Amino acid sequence: DLADGHDITTVEGLEQEDGALSPLQDAFWENHALQCGYCTPGMLMASHALLAQNPSPTEEEIRHAIGGNLCRCTGYQQIVEAVQMAAGKMRGDRP
Repeated sequence: DLADGHDITTVEGLEQEDGALSPLQDAFWENHALQCGYCTPGMLMASHALLAQNPSPTEEEIRHAIGGNLCRCTGYQQIVEAVQMAAGKMRGDRP
């Protein structure tokens, strides 16, 4: 098995220890980056992986990171803005 011995995080694992939304989940909510919810788990996980490796991604890097997920509702701009907001919160730039 390819996953044997590896840690796997699912979208449910993004919440904080106290059950609160993660900065990324909160930013998606604040920016209306989720509508029907179909793409949300994939967008969150792709964004989470990006921010784990790059705490200050450009818009182009964000769009590339989420490029494997299709969204029919948001037009992607709110998702990009949410990732930018989350990155700032995680760096301590924004409350």
